[in-house]
Order: sequence, then structure tokens, then C-alpha cells
Amino acid sequence: MNEHTRTSEGTSVASSEENTQLPAELVRARATIDNIDAALIHILAERFRCTQSVGHIKAQYDLPPADPEREAYQVIRMRTLAEQSGLDPDFAEKFLSFMVTEVIRHHEDIKDSYSRDTKHVNG
Repeated sequence: MNEHTRTSEGTSVASSEENTQLPAELVRARATIDNIDAALIHILAERFRCTQSVGHIKAQYDLPPADPEREAYQVIRMRTLAEQSGLDPDFAEKFLSFMVTEVIRHHEDIKDSYSRDTKHVNG
């Protein structure tokens, strides 16, 4: 039987019956991974809330959604942090690239909404 229970966060986890069939060290390691994953999601949500604010600031000052100079700096910074942390720098760069692509898309949408609002006010 493959029973699952829901955590307070609404995620599904294997029942304790299944977990008793696994080595205790594996269960503990997976629990730690689950906690880290939850922390990552909360950190990413906070990061995207902040980048949304940046998008509004850029739109208010008519700045472009992308900032290639900052992005290049961030690539170097993230690769260095990854190396110092024992993480594959290529992975860190790909992860950053994914986030930046999403952020730019959000900033473009924000800028478009400001442009539409300005046309309605001035139109």
C-alpha cells in the first residue's frame, strides 16, 4: 500500500509505514532535503517580490527591463560564490540565467502596464 500524508504546507509525504522500511539515515537525509527545498521556495518567493519592486522602479524612471552590465557582474559573482561553496559554477550560472530571464519578462510586463496606464491618463 502506498499511503501518503499531507504536511502542514500541503505537500505529500510517504507514510511512516513506508519510512520504516527505509534506513533511518535515508529518512533523516530526505527530511533535511525537504526542509532545504521549503527554505529555497520561500527565499525565491522573497527574491521575486523584491525584483517586482525593482521592475516598478525601473518603469517609473523609464529604465530598460534588462541591465546587461549588472547581469554580467552577477554571473561573475554567482560563479565565484558557487566555487567557494563547492557548487558547480556552470549550474549556478544556468540557475541565475533562468531567474534573470523570468525577472526580465516580469519587468517587461510591468513596463507595458505603465505604458498603457500613461496612455490612458494622457490619452
